[in-house]
Amino acid sequence: MEEGHNLSIEQCKRITATAITGVDAFSDRQITLSYAGGKILVSGSGMKIVNFSKTSGAFSATGSVTGVKYSQKGGTFRQKLFK
Repeated sequence: MEEGHNLSIEQCKRITATAITGVDAFSDRQITLSYAGGKILVSGSGMKIVNFSKTSGAFSATGSVTGVKYSQKGGTFRQKLFK
């Protein structure tokens, strides 16, 4: 699996990512992904997982993507910045 992580959104209708370690939860409104640095929350409507390979870490989904939120392992970025 790749060491680096990439995430791409095409015209707010397709999302692809690399170095994904797991799909923690999914519905037509939200998908929660795990990667080495923490979690990724993808929100939208009509969300459908098209591809996920645990061995390669490749992930793709379609739908109307309205937001992406990252949460890091071990606390938020702000908590790490202001120790």
